Amino acid sequence: MKIMSGVRSDETLEYMLSRRSVMAQLLKEPAPSREELETILSAAARVPDHGKLSPWYFLTFEGTQRVVLGEKIRDLFVQDNPDAKPEHREIEEGRFTRAPLVVGVVSRIRTGKPPMWEQILSSGAVCMNMVMAANACGYGAQWLTEWYAYDTRFREFLGLDARDTIAGFIHIGRVDETPEDRPRPDLAHIVTQWEEGKAINKGEQYNADKFGMPLQGFDFSEI
Repeated sequence: MKIMSGVRSDETLEYMLSRRSVMAQLLKEPAPSREELETILSAAARVPDHGKLSPWYFLTFEGTQRVVLGEKIRDLFVQDNPDAKPEHREIEEGRFTRAPLVVGVVSRIRTGKPPMWEQILSSGAVCMNMVMAANACGYGAQWLTEWYAYDTRFREFLGLDARDTIAGFIHIGRVDETPEDRPRPDLAHIVTQWEEGKAINKGEQYNADKFGMPLQGFDFSEI
């Protein structure tokens, strides 16, 4: 069935209202075929892109290369945690072998009129499209980053530079059963029909201690 803008699709709505990610460790062989992967990547790239800059690109990790990456992650982890227990080292070593296919979505800021923030948002849309396309091809998927996505040493190992940021690693594979759904946001807490002077439902308080905030000079004492 072809889905076009402006044409109602109850099937698509049902999927979007029921989809959920599958934990990477539950994903199994086989990986998508070459043809399926091309379809997934083509769908992922079909996102809003102000200025037609394609401010992102893909890295695919399969086979023994996943082992190579796992060994690198383990070595970096041990470098920072020399007293780490064997079981913790094993967890780090297995980061890329949990699923038969991992696709790295890299946000790369392009030269042009569109602001950096819009280019980054486009990369996020790519990640979500990829998860949905993998599901549509009959696979489970999970969008992860984890600590090594932000580690300069690991990023350099991948061949990234200062203009590159890892938007996510999409883990893809077969799944025997989809886990139960998790709690979803209560729209009453995050939706406001705007009126001048009316209080806005902004959701839960921001945890400034746990997460960084991409705003220079922001006074977190006010939240």
